[in-house]
Amino acid sequence: MLKFRVAIMAIALLLPLLSVYANQPASGDSRGGASTGGSGAASKSVRAGGESRPIVIGFLGGYVRHDDAVHTTVQVAKSLREIYPNAIHVATFENRRMSDAHELIVRLLGAKTADELTEEQKRSAHIILYGHSWGACAVISLARELKTEGIPVVLTVQVDSVSKAGRDDATIPDNVRYAANFYQDKGFVRGQQKIVAADASRTTILGNFFFDYSAHPISCPEYPWYTRFFMRSHIEIECDQKVWQRVENLIREQLPTSVVGNSSAATSNNATALNAQPAEATSTREQ
Repeated sequence: MLKFRVAIMAIALLLPLLSVYANQPASGDSRGGASTGGSGAASKSVRAGGESRPIVIGFLGGYVRHDDAVHTTVQVAKSLREIYPNAIHVATFENRRMSDAHELIVRLLGAKTADELTEEQKRSAHIILYGHSWGACAVISLARELKTEGIPVVLTVQVDSVSKAGRDDATIPDNVRYAANFYQDKGFVRGQQKIVAADASRTTILGNFFFDYSAHPISCPEYPWYTRFFMRSHIEIECDQKVWQRVENLIREQLPTSVVGNSSAATSNNATALNAQPAEATSTREQ
């Protein structure tokens, strides 16, 4: 009994450290070049013909760098740049750099500060936000900040969203048109299980999609053993290419067909709206 109590106390003491490094690859390296045009790149307004290019922002979980190519958030951004060269602006950020992402969005819309944006510039905004873990929480926090400034968001996508203290990652603000949530419920770190619309007449919840890796585990060899042991499912959903292909597809559905870089990338701009069901009916269990 004494040994069991000691083991439990040791685990409890390790949890804060594990949460810091939960998303770090085993090598600890940060592979540059994967996030060209991201948070570290100089940017200027991309307005052309009175409208801005679509803006896609991805947030990393944990303390992962914005350009670490091990992580699927960065891989999705790279894929989108290849499919839509010079047609959209894609950037990835550390979750703690939400203010930098906000500043980039405002500049791309054509102003130095949000207060200087015109109503026309706000209406022209075509913003998509996605992220994993703390990065998914940052997605909703940024969407909420944009709401206070009257800036609409087309789509938010959360993958195993973990809320930071004092932040609500479950209620989607009414400036968001579509929102989707992917989660798992195993282990010490579990994703937000249900997102809801602050105003269902303005926001469509595309689904709260549940994934279970008990029978079909996902291999994540580049992560440290202790994160794979203590936070296995939280890491597995980040490594699951099936999940992130769906994330990318949701993003591509909301990109105007006029910006498609090649014909094979085209998808119906109305597909999400047509396939959407009431939020209560869209929670699904997937392997």
